[in-house]
Amino acid sequence: MHNRTTVLATAIGTVLLAPAALSAEALPLPPPPRWEHRAPVVREAAVTAADLLAAVKGCAQVSQGRFRTDAVAAAETVPVCGTAGAVHWTADMDIDCDGRPGRYCNKETDPSFTAMTAFQQSDGRYLSAEELPFIVVPARGSRWKHSDHGVHGGSVVAVIHEDKVLYAVVGDTGPTGIIGEASYAAAEALGIPSDPRTGGVPSGVTYIVFKDSKAKPIESRSAAVTEGERLARELVARTG
Repeated sequence: MHNRTTVLATAIGTVLLAPAALSAEALPLPPPPRWEHRAPVVREAAVTAADLLAAVKGCAQVSQGRFRTDAVAAAETVPVCGTAGAVHWTADMDIDCDGRPGRYCNKETDPSFTAMTAFQQSDGRYLSAEELPFIVVPARGSRWKHSDHGVHGGSVVAVIHEDKVLYAVVGDTGPTGIIGEASYAAAEALGIPSDPRTGGVPSGVTYIVFKDSKAKPIESRSAAVTEGERLARELVARTG
């Protein structure tokens, strides 16, 4: 039987020949693996639509009057209500396509389109209704002065429709006597028809605005979600 040989290189580059039958005990063993101890990643359970609706059950009215859901509605039926850390109302959802024009929101798709929003992005541009989920609040008037209740541009909002929760921001203002409007992107995220002419839903949308909150910057969807989830958990814990 012929002995096979293995070429071993020494630290100084000299080549030696050694029998291949060298015992396993004589070979250097690799170092044992080093395991890092890492705490398991735990994500808190999302607050459900049912959790949030239970937290704002009932109405302690903070508005001086009630609102119509759109310009053709005869009755003023919707109050703005208050609870610890938030104001809320339940209304319809009309589609706001105002702001920077794009493929879905422009003068051709929306006869009442305007290229401005009440609030602006961190770079000074107007918001994009087709990119950013936001809601519209009534402009300050005799019925309700939203800023007196900690509601401002960029305030974080939970919008609830059926079993879905969307975290958005306050991005625009509308007529002083009308409530219940959100951006094209908000409707899309909730599965609500988003066409500014024919879309929306006639009822069943709850808007919860967290007082003195802020998504920074206003155009960051991830900032709204992160802050919204935190504030939603706090609201449910306070009212549960």
